[in-house]
Amino acid sequence: MATYNDQLKTLAQLREAQRGKWDNIDPAHTARMRLQNRFQTGLDIARYTARIMREDMAAYDADTSQYTQSLGCWHGFIGQQKMISIKKHFGHTKGRYLYLSGWMVAALRSEFGPLPDQSMHEKTSVPALIEELYTFLRQADSWELNHLFRDLEAAKQAGDQARADELIARIDAHETHVVPIIADIDAGFGNAEATYLLARKMIEAGACCIQLENQVSDEKQCGHQDGKVTVPHEDFIAKINAVRYAFLELGVEDGVIVARTDSLGAGLTQKIAVTKEPGDLGDQYNSYLDGDEIASADDIANGDVVIKQNGKLVKVKRLASGLYQFKPGTGEDRVVLDCITSLQNGADLLWIETEKPHVGQIKGMVDRIREVCPDAKLVYNNSPSFNWTLNFRQQVFDAWEAEGRDVSAYDRARLMSAEYDDTELGRLADEWTQNFQRDGAREAGIFHHLITLPTYHTAALSTDSLAKGYFGDEGMLAYVAGVQRREIREGIATVKHQDMAGSNIGDDHKEFFHGEAALKAGGKDNTMNQFG
Repeated sequence: MATYNDQLKTLAQLREAQRGKWDNIDPAHTARMRLQNRFQTGLDIARYTARIMREDMAAYDADTSQYTQSLGCWHGFIGQQKMISIKKHFGHTKGRYLYLSGWMVAALRSEFGPLPDQSMHEKTSVPALIEELYTFLRQADSWELNHLFRDLEAAKQAGDQARADELIARIDAHETHVVPIIADIDAGFGNAEATYLLARKMIEAGACCIQLENQVSDEKQCGHQDGKVTVPHEDFIAKINAVRYAFLELGVEDGVIVARTDSLGAGLTQKIAVTKEPGDLGDQYNSYLDGDEIASADDIANGDVVIKQNGKLVKVKRLASGLYQFKPGTGEDRVVLDCITSLQNGADLLWIETEKPHVGQIKGMVDRIREVCPDAKLVYNNSPSFNWTLNFRQQVFDAWEAEGRDVSAYDRARLMSAEYDDTELGRLADEWTQNFQRDGAREAGIFHHLITLPTYHTAALSTDSLAKGYFGDEGMLAYVAGVQRREIREGIATVKHQDMAGSNIGDDHKEFFHGEAALKAGGKDNTMNQFG
């Protein structure tokens, strides 16, 4: 991108060519507006962030400590504040993304009101949220740069050229708040054509990475609930193809596809796969179907379905719903086949939905996948659906028990109890939890760690805390001590909420447009001045 001085020179020449008609247009103001609006379209964002993701994937392949992370965000403001906080605390956004959860779209953004995670929400609400997130991230760029430009003007007015040069260097080196979004397309909201159309909308809104799952779209369930139904591989491959075509059509050649398998917890399928010869993909899928071997036609009742499985005739188990049942205990084998097949047919990253956060379990599956696809990498859901405290305390308990240690002081079923918080077991479990992402990245091929629904929970928790105090004995002190005083002392930009919402940017634009006649909001009587 052109530097501030390059922009200034180009725009001055452009104004000069108008022979006086543009004399009211200040090249410095125009250069400032251009730099505060780096991305013109969603496709600009998708292409830019796709390159970032590809670079991060290559960095992880070279060094597994270079894993990436994200938090799920259900509103543009939440995503914006997350990235502002990351820049404030760490100085950069490298390796930090946003996650767009279909669960949160259903629960918080549907016109129907709160819905379960079953793809019942409006499909257009997903690209709308992508666009909203990037609108707020771009506004964060404008907000941050606006303060630098105001300081630059002050330095110039004071004749402090050294300070001005320093600020121009910071403006030229400014790191955008715009980062990759991993966007959840659920099971594609219909057939492959519907998946393609929605993927296009998501990419046009700025998505460089689309996560697609192998459930039946009209039977879609949350990955951590029962009743999940998977599709044969050929159906899923068609949808992977649809997403890839959408990326390529729109010129996002580095677009990333995350293929999610729910097979570990899915015991049902809607279809028997098409198979043409023993051992083909359809035959492998069908080999996992549960059924009873039959000897003759006399064993077949009206409505029964019979397939050839491993050279034998098998009457497959069909439920009253018309769905077919997989053999118990085949989930992990189906996961491995799903993942290998997805990577061999255009997916870039894998998502294995598990029932617990256990590095050893994930590693076991990834090791098998990497025997065929050595560079296999995961996006992993550090899900709030897991009881993390209980899971890791039980993992420590089981490890100690296997080592022959005395665990009689602990009740495995009650390990969630606060009485274990300050015990050796409780402290070690917290240490394992703290290291879970590092260990998973190193041992289990996890390139990206995300929490799907964190801001759903933080919004509820913070609201509960404020409501408890404000409507109780604390009254206004609950807000002052619990919110505003913390904002001031911890440097949270929203304490100046007028500025965060764009008041100063608007004032500066008024001055650009009206000159000395501008009626601005940021004068001496603005109460925002109380915050310094």
